[in-house]
Amino acid sequence: MPPPTLDRVHDVPLRRVLSQLVRGGPLGLVEGVGRRAQGAVVRLGLGPFRPLLVTHPDHVRHVLRDRAENYVRGAAMWDALGPLTGRGIAGEGPGWLASRDILRQGMSGGYLQRTGEVIADSVEQAVKELADRALSRPVDAVAEMTRLVHRVINPVFFGCRVSAAQCDRLGEEVTTALGSLLWRMAMPFVPDRVPMPGDRAFLRATRTIDRMLLPVIDRARRQEGDGGADLMSGLLRGRGPDGRPLSDEHVSRDIVALFVAGSESSALTLTWAWAVLARHPAVVAGVRQEADQVLAGGPPRPEHVRKLVFTQQVMAEVMRLYSMAWAVPRVAREDDMVGRVAVPAGTTLVISPYLTHRLAEFWPDPLRFDPGRFDKQAVRERHPLVYLPFGDGVHQCVGQAFFAMESVLVLATVLSRYEVHVSGDPRPRLAVALPPRGRVGLTFAPRSSR
Repeated sequence: MPPPTLDRVHDVPLRRVLSQLVRGGPLGLVEGVGRRAQGAVVRLGLGPFRPLLVTHPDHVRHVLRDRAENYVRGAAMWDALGPLTGRGIAGEGPGWLASRDILRQGMSGGYLQRTGEVIADSVEQAVKELADRALSRPVDAVAEMTRLVHRVINPVFFGCRVSAAQCDRLGEEVTTALGSLLWRMAMPFVPDRVPMPGDRAFLRATRTIDRMLLPVIDRARRQEGDGGADLMSGLLRGRGPDGRPLSDEHVSRDIVALFVAGSESSALTLTWAWAVLARHPAVVAGVRQEADQVLAGGPPRPEHVRKLVFTQQVMAEVMRLYSMAWAVPRVAREDDMVGRVAVPAGTTLVISPYLTHRLAEFWPDPLRFDPGRFDKQAVRERHPLVYLPFGDGVHQCVGQAFFAMESVLVLATVLSRYEVHVSGDPRPRLAVALPPRGRVGLTFAPRSSR
């Protein structure tokens, strides 16, 4: 069979969708479709729901940049997430714009310079706490990376207004809510009044989150002259499109949306980093050598990040292979063309960074782990829209610089001090993000020599 061409749609009928689901599950379906389409636009037959899958970087640029005003949030994923993440930073329109401007300023390079010492100190303390547990027995990588990320984001998000235990509990409830949404996202044509698997767990989790966050926000708002540099303070000082302060619910939903990206996605990405490094000892040696030179046996500092060049490349390659935002849906407002494919108004399009990151045209031997793909020359020569771990366009993630600092300092700090043994050889599974299927264990041992 000749490969699909980019100038016409590649149809995958329902019977083939079901067949591939039986053989390989949801991830097998997505990967199989991506391999066969090779960048062509795909129409997935999902009964009455027939979304278009978009993976070629030229098509991605059209949707996210050239005609971004025509392709808006509002698809099944955003409808399902709405009660959890709200219509501010995770929404569209004036409310989103107000939140975006506030949070973009709050997560700017200047902000990270001002709070870099806090972030680095938090990484140092979190790694010490992790080592206390992982030196004695194997620990669960997802749970431990989640706990570590919470210790780092607590002062940045909340100004430490919540305890470490409360931050962990909030993360658990967000994870529960996200894990309850898959049926709603997969079957958007089912009315809300019809019960679906996961509905009760989602409702319980969102209510618990409200009970935890709203009193914290209320107390913070009542503190006169609160000039905190944390994101919650920034949102409380911010104004909505009507010029009034953002409501408590708006602030709460924005914090949860940030938590989804800053906690869930960050922890899973770090988990995949350890799983990948376990299969590539030469890469571990490279990170360790760089960390020894830069950290010189001392604690991590914010100025170390720009010097940890190879470690940055390693994390970039991890995010290429394990893109947490594996599906980014949009809805067409008006009739349009993507390449030579007609897109009627109301069509749902799903951009898949996971598949774009595997296009052999742009990533030779795409399943091979190779941090060298991200040296400066390789990046300059590559299509700018072929790498999308943080999205692109007006909705690009505002926290990417924060995650880069956090993740690079974590890897360098751990590997400068410990040997890391990873148990399990996980495969990802499709959820809102890409959690591993099965347990990933971590055990630390002090380095014998430096």
